[in-house]
Amino acid sequence: MNGVELQDGEFERVNGEFLNRIFKLLLQDAVIKGTDIHSKLEEFEQPEKLFTQLDFELRDKGEDDDILIELCRNTIKYCVKTGHPHFFNQLYSGYDPYGLAGAWLTDALNTSQYTFEVAPVFTLMEATVFKRMREAIGYENGEGDGIFCPGGSVSNMYGISLARFQRFPNVKEEGMHGLPKLCIFTSQQSHYSLLKGVSFMGIGTKYLIKVACDARGKMDPVALEKAIIAAKDQGLYPLMVNATAATTVVGAYDPFNAIADICEKYSLWMHVDAAWGGGVLMSRKHRSLMAGVERCDSMAWNPHKMMGTPLQCAVFLTKHKNLLNACHSASARYLFQQDKNYDVSYDTGDKSVQCGRKVDVFKLWLMWKAKGNIGFEKEINNAFEKSSYLANKLRETPGFRLVYDQPECTNVCFWYIPPRLRGQEETPEWWADLGKVAPVIKQRMMEKGSLLIGYQPLEEKPNFFRMVISNLKTTQESMDFVVSEIELLGKDL
Repeated sequence: MNGVELQDGEFERVNGEFLNRIFKLLLQDAVIKGTDIHSKLEEFEQPEKLFTQLDFELRDKGEDDDILIELCRNTIKYCVKTGHPHFFNQLYSGYDPYGLAGAWLTDALNTSQYTFEVAPVFTLMEATVFKRMREAIGYENGEGDGIFCPGGSVSNMYGISLARFQRFPNVKEEGMHGLPKLCIFTSQQSHYSLLKGVSFMGIGTKYLIKVACDARGKMDPVALEKAIIAAKDQGLYPLMVNATAATTVVGAYDPFNAIADICEKYSLWMHVDAAWGGGVLMSRKHRSLMAGVERCDSMAWNPHKMMGTPLQCAVFLTKHKNLLNACHSASARYLFQQDKNYDVSYDTGDKSVQCGRKVDVFKLWLMWKAKGNIGFEKEINNAFEKSSYLANKLRETPGFRLVYDQPECTNVCFWYIPPRLRGQEETPEWWADLGKVAPVIKQRMMEKGSLLIGYQPLEEKPNFFRMVISNLKTTQESMDFVVSEIELLGKDL
């Protein structure tokens, strides 16, 4: 019907019909089939082949609705089904009906989150959710501030921005001119977004100082203090320490109390990148992993990871009230008039570095209302239980070896050793050969569409599988399948 002149009333009929067809397609192909354990996780094609499978061309004349529906069907067909029970490739996965409903509703309403004027309900939801999350961290009386961000990397940049502004408020007007040479400290196994952050904000990657970790991947507090002293001796100005709550690869939690002691001693801002591991704060059983986090100045927390909220849902939180606004406000008079007919403190957009800002809160709020604290706790505990089950199974199954014997988070890192490499002397050549195994198995599982797990090297360790259990509804049967499928795909290597 596209491109055809419509009579009165036809617009509603035609568009309603198209949306009904799309909804049925989404429900059947993306939701029901996409989460069916008996369906393929993906239909993998190489880029050049995929270009021939879908019509990507954009033309002057619009396409007919039947063609568009078929294009949508094929788009779903060739996409990776991240809600599939055997998708373990990233730090997000799974399917939640309340989160999906929240995403659909906010997209249908299509508003921005910068003022109460255009987002009255969502603004109040943000205030409610932020206070609850700050309470979970342990900030006194849940006080402080927060903002939704387009990903944890940007949340970490907010931490750098606030740390710099608090120490040097003149930076807002004068920039880096006249400031000392700032430096920031982070662990060797921290997220790469810190490198991007210091580059983006003009501090420079040379001045991101990587601190040694212990054998388990945690930042070494003794090495941190030595690094701070050495930096000061070199004429640098220590600004901030970034601690990590569950490193991306091995899931290590840094020692927050020890790091906080050092930050207080040297007057450094303490930021915690809890984008992945912050969800344990919802579990009474596992929140001890973050002992001392209440002492941090700011924290990144991504509910779209361990809490299972649909992408994107990333939060930056700080104990310092009003600092976000002071640091980032530009007071645009066409948006943030001070003589409106309501309490303008609910206009939150000026404390963000964005202007237009997608509503992310409703997905999380609706899930929280549906599950309650207890529901989130049960699901997070289940993910930890299944990671322990998998680790035990790998210990007992010939041909598998854990990189770390006791996983701290739900990251289970392991090698698969094919029969031909078992029982041999583990020389450097043997390890190099073993490092070639995971990429081949990964290729085979992608082409088969049966399973998706990441792999990578780490320091001197050659390629190993990084199994991340972020699907909160993961079952014991899925863990068994992971082991048997890797055996099947790699036994001839």
